[in-house]
Amino acid sequence: MAKMKTNGERLPVVSVSGKVWHPKMGQAGRTTIEGNVVWVPGTGGITYNAKIGDCCVGWAADHLEPGVSIRHKDNDHNNALQILACIGNEAIVTSGEAKGAKGFVTGKHGGCDHVMVYFPMETLENLNIEDSILVKATGQGMELLDYPDITLRSMSPALLAKMKITARKGKLKVSVAKMAPASIMGSGIGVANTAGGDYDITLFDDEIKGAYGLGDLRFGDIVAIENADTRYGRSYRTGACTIGVVVHGDCVISGHGPGVATLMTSRLPLIEPVIDPKANLADYFL
Repeated sequence: MAKMKTNGERLPVVSVSGKVWHPKMGQAGRTTIEGNVVWVPGTGGITYNAKIGDCCVGWAADHLEPGVSIRHKDNDHNNALQILACIGNEAIVTSGEAKGAKGFVTGKHGGCDHVMVYFPMETLENLNIEDSILVKATGQGMELLDYPDITLRSMSPALLAKMKITARKGKLKVSVAKMAPASIMGSGIGVANTAGGDYDITLFDDEIKGAYGLGDLRFGDIVAIENADTRYGRSYRTGACTIGVVVHGDCVISGHGPGVATLMTSRLPLIEPVIDPKANLADYFL
């Protein structure tokens, strides 16, 4: 594993916070790609039985968020939480019965603008809606000094240190659990800010889903999106590559699917994904 030279000593560690956010649901339900209407759990709240390392496909749910979903009621403050919190940052409960318990950030979800946090089950049992969570945010703005054409987004120093990355002939080999083609990426395209939020791997094409083995995709999987440039937006570009993390579950709505938050991206062919079934946040942090 290569030790990446970064500007880590110049990265500030700052506090951002949110509250455990209540789920929202419309009376009309959600219309599936086949035209059916369903009423199922989705975003927000505390999800007790879905966590990083678990399969994110096949739940009776839509956009299911693993663990604890947090948000700030003030939009500007929530923008800071959504952008500055990085995958792997430490999170601390600061109010309620679970006060003092520690976890870490596992994802960011655009649209609802939630940040997802892992806590062990004993902490989940003591958490309540509106309990406050503080995140020690660091990582946004981190650079790979020897690879200026590779851009990092939402990558914490802690995660970078745990990822299996090797350097060879000017390129980085990065361990990923799965790969997906940019052609099946959906919701999130067209959004210019890739420091927050995610975009979705659509799984409605059974042929591609089977060819890439995406039926057992997991929350927390590190994945590679082929021919995807997500530096300043999300675009198809031949030779580009994006490394991201799966942050939420599969979806019933057309154009949606498991969400991927960008960790590393390049418009040039400088990133070589290597399949490793243990390239998951659960394997790295738990």
